[in-house]
Amino acid sequence: MSLVLEGVDRTVGGEVYLNDINLTFERGEFNVLLGLTEAGKTTMMRIMAGLEPPSRGRVVEDGQDVTHVPVRKRSVGMVYQQFINYPSLSVYDNIASPLKLAGFSKSEIDRLVRTEAERLGIDHLIDRLPSELSGGQQQRCAMARALVRDAKLVLLDEPLVNLDYKLREGLRSELRSLFADRDTVVVYATTEPEEALVLGGNTTVLHEGRVIQNGVTAQCYRHPANTTVTQVFADPPMNLMPVEIADGQIKAEGLLSAPLPEHMKDLAPGHYTLGIRPHHLFVTAGEGRIGLRGTVEVAEIAGSVTYVHLEVNGRDWVIEERGVHQVHPGERFELFMDLTRAYAFDSADQLAAAPHS
Repeated sequence: MSLVLEGVDRTVGGEVYLNDINLTFERGEFNVLLGLTEAGKTTMMRIMAGLEPPSRGRVVEDGQDVTHVPVRKRSVGMVYQQFINYPSLSVYDNIASPLKLAGFSKSEIDRLVRTEAERLGIDHLIDRLPSELSGGQQQRCAMARALVRDAKLVLLDEPLVNLDYKLREGLRSELRSLFADRDTVVVYATTEPEEALVLGGNTTVLHEGRVIQNGVTAQCYRHPANTTVTQVFADPPMNLMPVEIADGQIKAEGLLSAPLPEHMKDLAPGHYTLGIRPHHLFVTAGEGRIGLRGTVEVAEIAGSVTYVHLEVNGRDWVIEERGVHQVHPGERFELFMDLTRAYAFDSADQLAAAPHS
């Protein structure tokens, strides 16, 4: 199966939710929608499911226009961030409910329910009520109900966001394998770049209702199309700074003047935006590292990592450094940058140079 969105817009009361969306989702692939809150992810999924129509454009399923076919007449499974289960029904009956509505035989319902419950690791809980389950178990029950019919299209709208860290990690690592042998289109929405990277597959980066990049997940991360992608597909986001390239040097007035790294040597002279990820900045000097100065705004110690937020040449920057580092707001601070890991974006905000690896 393939699902195609052709020139899809969604406008409500003059507010644009989606603008000229053109995407193809193929069966057997794991597709991630990545974007900040209100980027348009949920609206797109609702249009894909038939829960609401586009203002313009078409939804095509296996070559057939299904734009105005309601969700009840489509083969769709949906999982939401809330644990949506019927509170008065057992886990077994929750999972069985879509099969009963579809008229499956009692024996087939029993086989499918038990198979799906086992696959999701809740087969020992099938006689319990949702109120007797943990949050992770409730979400597994909701997922089993959405998956039990082997729907042609499965939509997962931030399904792990309400779980604690350990539960998220466990379910996240299982998701790809859950769909490995299913002949279905899978679309997973998230606001978390790390989640997109763990899930892999293909990622569509959305921002303010527009697709700003689409492709293999690792490729989108390593080669962001523009600076907006660097802010959406990174947490903390990539650090940015205007620079000038001339005479084999990269320069930022009063802050930086250094030889061009190898991967930028073919760039034409002119003005660019330099980008560098927080984990490619350091609090100590090292071979090939370029020193800069900034002013500390705040430091966050998160376990074994310290995030130092600084003002650097009028821009907010973040260093992600292993270990605990004590710094104080207002302190002048020296940081060090590995230019071999830096990106360059041209005056049209398009990626002009990326690190080799």
